[in-house]
Amino acid sequence: MRWTRSLIPTLREDPADAEAISHKLMVRAGLVRQLAAGIYVYLPVGQRVIDKVNAIIRAEMDAIGGQEITMPVLHPAEIWRQSGRWDAIGGEMFRLKDRNQRDMCLGMTHEEVVAWLAAREIRSYRELPQIWYQIQTKERDEARPRSGVLRTREFLMKDSYTLDPDTAALDVSYSAHRQAYCKIFDRSGLRYVIVNSDPGMMGGSGSEEFMAPSDAGEDDVALCAGCGYGANVELARAVPVPAGLPEAGRREVATPGARTIAEVAAQLKVDPACTIKSLVFMAGEQVVLVLVRGDHNLHERKLTRALRAEARAAHPEEVLKHLGVSVGSVGPVGAKGVARIVADESLRSGAYVVGAGRDGYHLVGVTPGKDFACDWADLQVALVGEGCPMCGKPLAVERVIEVGNIFKLGTKFSEPLNAMYLDEQGQQKPIVMGSYGIGPARIAAAAVEQHHDADGIIWPWAIAPFQVHLVPIAVKDAAQMAAAEEIERGLAGAGFDVLMDDRDERAGVKFKDADLLGVPIRITVGNALAKEGVVEIRERATRADRKVPSHRVLDAVRDIAKRLAMA
Repeated sequence: MRWTRSLIPTLREDPADAEAISHKLMVRAGLVRQLAAGIYVYLPVGQRVIDKVNAIIRAEMDAIGGQEITMPVLHPAEIWRQSGRWDAIGGEMFRLKDRNQRDMCLGMTHEEVVAWLAAREIRSYRELPQIWYQIQTKERDEARPRSGVLRTREFLMKDSYTLDPDTAALDVSYSAHRQAYCKIFDRSGLRYVIVNSDPGMMGGSGSEEFMAPSDAGEDDVALCAGCGYGANVELARAVPVPAGLPEAGRREVATPGARTIAEVAAQLKVDPACTIKSLVFMAGEQVVLVLVRGDHNLHERKLTRALRAEARAAHPEEVLKHLGVSVGSVGPVGAKGVARIVADESLRSGAYVVGAGRDGYHLVGVTPGKDFACDWADLQVALVGEGCPMCGKPLAVERVIEVGNIFKLGTKFSEPLNAMYLDEQGQQKPIVMGSYGIGPARIAAAAVEQHHDADGIIWPWAIAPFQVHLVPIAVKDAAQMAAAEEIERGLAGAGFDVLMDDRDERAGVKFKDADLLGVPIRITVGNALAKEGVVEIRERATRADRKVPSHRVLDAVRDIAKRLAMA
């Protein structure tokens, strides 16, 4: 490909609204342009990267028996009502009506469509198992689009679905997908971890996420270097360092003006870990008092699981109305107007400082379970340094980008949509399903996050838009251009993707754009050709240079390519 015949609009400055490195560099390198919040146009170079990622995905999906199909983006509401998700999903679903006023939606995912299709096409156990996949556009009305292509309203996703006769067969399909995903991310050059996760709206018996470490991530995971334990913090358990007051024995003390944990701890000269946060939530019309240790934070997804219902933080006026006290003085002892008290597991032992239930006072020496009754649940966000629940060694907490997920759906979708089959005894049974997603654009953005320097992107070999960036310094020099064109023909004939920068620009401009674009190998055809009969080959990642006779360029590139492909 020639630069002068291509759309590669590089920029010198970062976009004003960009925070993530991948957002900045993908815009500056001319890969994407933003049409509206969370909606992007992929320009030719960006599309080449996505195509490379998709090729890897297709190869590994085909290798485990996947069959590619294409399902519609526009769905009738009926199938979502059958599954129960039409009302369960909130504002993130795009809903519309057709000209006949029938309810429709834009697909966020395709479990309902797959179950609908299976109900019509699968009859017997002899037709199972099946693996269907697609690479398709998804629509989600993301409340806070950010970080470029990492958090968008329209996105491309590879979603695959397994159809099995029973849970044992599902385990086999799930394992095959897990291994295929590892191969996809390995080939794409990503560092990643696999962690346990909350199935959320997908439901089912279990799920895992593939997470690429990056400061631009939207999730945190807890990891143990000792035993390999890993979980999204919305699910991760941790063993906190024991805390609590040295002595029990409840007594009331005045705490004038102290409303926050920090203020109470300072006034009473105790560690924040010796206090309890009393948080008021509304679960429908019910008031729920939620307790976590003063040095911990509540994870609201954990609370949702504990309550088996959605809950929101109560407004200050609601706290005053139901409990008769302001937010900073709420406490569990003798609490009135509360339907339920749920306490974090870390509070099972020890005595603590809690709100007294009247303004300006706290209770010291309160023992949960003795001085008040409560339900117990894991509610806290795991913290760095707390003990691993499996081996006890300190946990690390890392920011990550979710690049893939796998779910054991079971019969959640097949039963309501009547996706059944006849077993060997002629009995009708529900098909057991699995669902598996990968974001191609997230792979590309995660690669940029993990592979860049101050000058630009450093693409992994397998997903680079081009493998060789050919830079003739003086395009008006007939000898240089003739040599460059001969090198281009040789490399292209050997199967390499080549970009030739044939612009009549200064060498410095071309080199800066080459570094920004991040193609793995750069070949410079310059004055050294006439003087020494050599060209310069540079590896983008290491900036290692070598001079090679022009007739030996193909051999040199092959050697580098072999090493980079194995890295």
